[in-house]
Amino acid sequence: MTTFFDEPIEFTLQEGVGAPVWLGTVPDGEALEAFAVSVHKNDGRIAAIWGSDERLRGNGFRLVVVFGFESGHLQVSLDLPADKPVYPDLSGIFATANRMQRATRDMVGIASVGGDQRPWLRHGAWPADWYPLRHDAGEGQSWPNEPSDYAFLQVGGEGAHEIPVGPIHAGIIEPGHFRFSVIGERVLRLEQRLGYQHKGVEKRFIGLALDGGARLVGRISGDSTCAYAWAYASAIEAACDVEPTGRALGLRALVLERERVANHLGDLGMLGNDAAFSFGLSQFFRLKEDWVELSGRLFGHRFMMDRIVPGGVSQDLDADGLAAITEQCIVIEKEVRALKRIYDEHAGLQDRFLTTGPIGPELVRELSLTGMAARASGVMLDGRAWRQDYTPPPPYAGLGVRPAVDERGDVAARVEVRFLEVFESLRLMQKLAASLPGGPVRLEVPPKPDAQGLGVIEGWRGEVVVGVALDGRGKLARVHPHDPSWQIWPALEHAVLRDIVPDFPLINKSFNLSYTGVDL
Repeated sequence: MTTFFDEPIEFTLQEGVGAPVWLGTVPDGEALEAFAVSVHKNDGRIAAIWGSDERLRGNGFRLVVVFGFESGHLQVSLDLPADKPVYPDLSGIFATANRMQRATRDMVGIASVGGDQRPWLRHGAWPADWYPLRHDAGEGQSWPNEPSDYAFLQVGGEGAHEIPVGPIHAGIIEPGHFRFSVIGERVLRLEQRLGYQHKGVEKRFIGLALDGGARLVGRISGDSTCAYAWAYASAIEAACDVEPTGRALGLRALVLERERVANHLGDLGMLGNDAAFSFGLSQFFRLKEDWVELSGRLFGHRFMMDRIVPGGVSQDLDADGLAAITEQCIVIEKEVRALKRIYDEHAGLQDRFLTTGPIGPELVRELSLTGMAARASGVMLDGRAWRQDYTPPPPYAGLGVRPAVDERGDVAARVEVRFLEVFESLRLMQKLAASLPGGPVRLEVPPKPDAQGLGVIEGWRGEVVVGVALDGRGKLARVHPHDPSWQIWPALEHAVLRDIVPDFPLINKSFNLSYTGVDL
């Protein structure tokens, strides 16, 4: 048993080979609020919030809050009575708890006392007193859609007006509404409304076998399929007391780094295009096509879906496959370095990138940002790298990951971090290919009834968190997948405040956040 921040809560370290996770329970809402305050005072962050219906087990409802801090993650559970499932508002402590709390209320009917009570995922598609994740919600119900006015916050004053953008956009991107308050072209305020991609994913998990859950979790956000699959597998393995082999973990890292590189290559091209430099788009998309083509050839899928599974991986690589990865890494590095010189020396690009869309380190901490968005503002958070009091999970513990960090916090910094992360991932893949141990690539995972687990993986955007709970039959009772976009979307509202409306596409693309990852 361990205690943190001098709070009277006992935590147990979760077994397994994943990132360090401690599990604990608080007796009441007052204790949860006090603990959240302690986490904030000690430079911790909020990583995820979700709820579950425990009435079939003779209980009420359960609220789960995951906090991140220097040494790992703390999962805190609070049991709530069936007749009054309420808890203290945490958004006054961690601002990005706001949307997570609203989604939890919409889906489970667990509500915060105070704070923002506007709907988040419920766009008039079901009644306000019906909650999809309650066990008695029923299946296949249908109601007439009754959209209601959304209470956007308004900015007044002489010359101020609003520009509504979306939810349907001119391109093929996913739907989201952006309400700009402006004077001329200068942005005074941006407020987002998401939730248009809600598709009942969390409901679909209930009752699935472990392998069925693995297929579904890999399809939540297609650009992070490997990160989600690994976080889910890590949670299942922790719950069921299974440790993957060294070879399986090495292959997982290979596909995760390939996913990271693929996304950075595509976004670097799009960032060039959004700054009217179409040469960058064509060159980086050429490289990305070569990259995903080899992934499809070696792993049977260009995005490598269903390669990471509970117990290991579903496919091995032979010596020729590992050699092909090494050879491609050498070629891609040479070409990306040449393109980086062009980007760095192009006056038009640098004029658009520099000082645009800044995020400072204080805001990173207040909004609990992780991943590239945090590192581009000088906050060194990388779940793959050693830190004081933090040991990364295998195989990263033995790879000596060198995190990419830039202190400027603007679009130029996020571009620089992307370039540096490409080079580091290429180095890691060559090291993995040269030192992959032997042995089996997948172990059997016998379901463990009534078990729970939490998995955390450093995806290309940041921390991907997946919490799982099994029922008495060993089937999935609750799965909550959490994308880092939950925390970074609010940061985008701050990043545009010093800029003009035409800068928004460029700032937005510098983060490239997931709609579907938060519209579960």
